[in-house]
Amino acid sequence: MTDYFAQVWAGLKATSMLELSANISYLISVWLANRNSVHTWWTGIIGVVLFGLLFFQGQLYADVTLQLFYIVTSIYGWWVWARGGKDHQELPITRVSALQLLTCFGLGVLVTLGYGWLLHRFTNASYPFIDSIVMAGSVIAQLMLMNRKLENWLFWIIVDIVAVPLYATKGWYFTSGVYILFLLNAIWGQYTWWQLYRNQSKREAL
Repeated sequence: MTDYFAQVWAGLKATSMLELSANISYLISVWLANRNSVHTWWTGIIGVVLFGLLFFQGQLYADVTLQLFYIVTSIYGWWVWARGGKDHQELPITRVSALQLLTCFGLGVLVTLGYGWLLHRFTNASYPFIDSIVMAGSVIAQLMLMNRKLENWLFWIIVDIVAVPLYATKGWYFTSGVYILFLLNAIWGQYTWWQLYRNQSKREAL
């Protein structure tokens, strides 16, 4: 146990400036998403560019693909949140149906298995199937977040639970620790957005 903590401490001291900068930028973005702030998008773009470089270095190619997806959807999400509502007003928080939620889970499983197999078969990717869980779950969560769907936080919770040990195995202990914060933020975000959604629904009912 002592050797394990010594290894973790050594990893933390060896944290690169790239890893540190990526995590700080993305941590700010995630916190802003929790606050339902439109500024989550431009801060997120900075973070995902930095993470893309980090994951490429670590041969987590599913995560590299994911960062490219994040850049495109963040630009679109930025516009949608600010101007995508009724009469080009701010987009309100809404929910998905039970069928849509089950469909998303099913698609996530299929994408995980398919993309994981491709990475396993044709690349030297580390942990291709586990990495693909992070990618598939993040894509679904990002699409929901982009459209201000309440259930986006459920998928971020799944992603964060998987990502914490995955990144720790790569020696990215700082990133793994930050993802623990992301997990706590996602749980709190689910609660915060639920309260915002309830208050919004009450106002609309008046």
